[in-house]
Amino acid sequence: MNTEHYEKLENMYLSAHINKQLFESTACTIKDKTATISIEISDKYFHALGAIHGSVYFKLLDDAAFFAVNSIVQDVFVLTTSFNISFIRPVNSGKITAIGKVRFVSKQQFIAESTLYNQAGKEIAFGTGYFAKSNQRLDESIGYK
Repeated sequence: MNTEHYEKLENMYLSAHINKQLFESTACTIKDKTATISIEISDKYFHALGAIHGSVYFKLLDDAAFFAVNSIVQDVFVLTTSFNISFIRPVNSGKITAIGKVRFVSKQQFIAESTLYNQAGKEIAFGTGYFAKSNQRLDESIGYK
């Protein structure tokens, strides 16, 4: 377990412009092979029917799976190469939380899954993603500090 690495990943995630400006209520906890990411629902995330847009589901699910993988890759930034999601139910209030877990590791590929829950703990969506190492080193230039 490398707590310093997890904290640097959390700082990198929370300092990203999208999270500071659009998803400002984002909270993030990264541990070995897992990541938990949550936000408070705001109507700025709603589609025309008054529930959060699928892009918000995707973002949280992908981010949680991504950071679960990057928790075990300590030298470079990983990239999402493919991600599929399934929607179960809409949500329009409260806090939503995505929990990502690494499922498979090989030399060149990682597979992780994540599940998104509403404030009552009901599953609202899930996803599976494929990830690969990039050439971008984890360093202060990308907020890894």
